[in-house]
Amino acid sequence: MPSGNEFVVVANRLPVDRTVGPDGTATWRRSPGGLVSAIAPVMRRRQGAWLGWSGSPGEELEPFTEDGMDLVPIPLSAEEIELYYEGFSNATLWPLYHDVIAQPVYDRRLWDSYVTVNKRFAEAAARHAARDAVVWVQDYQLQLVPAMLRELRPDLRIGFFLHIPFPPLELFQQLPWRRQIIEGLLGADLVGFQRPGAAANFLRLARRLPGVRVQSPHAYTQDRQVRAQAFPISVDVEELAEIVRKPRIWRRAAELRDDLGAAKILLGVDRLDYTKGIGQRLQAFGELFDDGELKPGEAVFVQIATPSRERVEEYQRLREEIEQQVGRFNGLHAQIGAPVIHYLHTSYDREELVALYLAADVMVVTPLRDGMNLVAKEYVAARSDLRGALVLSEFAGAADELRNAYLVNPYDIDGLKSTLMTAMNAPPPEQARRLRAMRRRVEQYDVDRWAREFLEALEQKN
Repeated sequence: MPSGNEFVVVANRLPVDRTVGPDGTATWRRSPGGLVSAIAPVMRRRQGAWLGWSGSPGEELEPFTEDGMDLVPIPLSAEEIELYYEGFSNATLWPLYHDVIAQPVYDRRLWDSYVTVNKRFAEAAARHAARDAVVWVQDYQLQLVPAMLRELRPDLRIGFFLHIPFPPLELFQQLPWRRQIIEGLLGADLVGFQRPGAAANFLRLARRLPGVRVQSPHAYTQDRQVRAQAFPISVDVEELAEIVRKPRIWRRAAELRDDLGAAKILLGVDRLDYTKGIGQRLQAFGELFDDGELKPGEAVFVQIATPSRERVEEYQRLREEIEQQVGRFNGLHAQIGAPVIHYLHTSYDREELVALYLAADVMVVTPLRDGMNLVAKEYVAARSDLRGALVLSEFAGAADELRNAYLVNPYDIDGLKSTLMTAMNAPPPEQARRLRAMRRRVEQYDVDRWAREFLEALEQKN
């Protein structure tokens, strides 16, 4: 039995990004985001290792240490990126798990590559995990790993967390490889989801397998029990608080308000993805000008759309549609030097995003389906001044916790228009009341608590 790491994280990507300096020297820096922030301290305490792809096709790297973490690169060829990642993960599973907003692609070549890559990750985890180690597998790209790893290393304590929604039986049954996916997840001791409904969906599907008995929250196989439970992920509240405390961030927020020059600033921050409801929110905002409810100078919408999966045809088409939509409304309603929609197809660093949060009167988060949506929680955590309003889709996991947001059905354009106007016109005492309640929830259930509660549940002996 190997004498490796006591705690192993298995994820599609490593928690570091490669940077190249002016002299051409390549170095690594920790990736932004709450997941890495939450897990990194646990890894340092427990002699942890993180297994994942480096981000470059065909690259084979030796294990290395960065920021106190042992990192184990898993190689992916250019063909595997096309078939396993862009293919089965993001052209099959992603749309299926997001209510079939786009039509999933069911192709045996994609599935075969998914199996091959999952096996490679499982074998690497088996090599690097110490006896009786805890292994935490992350997300939809690696749903076969728990069972594969269980077969190789039955001594391990295996957890799995799904960061995106898990579909109901009626949709999941479309998948030709539905049994293999459920069996893969049943290899874990604990399967975590963002919402209770997702855990219930998984147990309903597990019940349909021969030899599996379900008594919520457990599925019982012939020799083991598997717990399915919701653990809603959150944000790094302290990191955001440190940024907000910097005077230059408030100065930058004031500059942004001056530059935008509108009475009310609405903000959207999303990956450019068809699940995010960007088109619906811009349609509602533009129609407020069409209807005469808003006039140029009274409000402006800033939409940050981070580039995403740009080689995939569905995403290329979405980008064209959004850009045409922005051009149409600006063509109708903008004044010289003052568009009504600022559309920015680029990435922003953390401090600039926080300045945008502080500048925005209304944060608009309207996904058609989302496992959680951490932008909504980041906005709440950043608004220590208790000013601003959050418009939030009912179909985001965050809606379960942020009940004091202005909740909307993003498919209801008229309802969305009305809610945007209500949020823009909310008086300061109303803003403070809603934000105070939401901030209390986010501060109590931050990303550290999420990781701690998941690992405590995983390590509980049956």
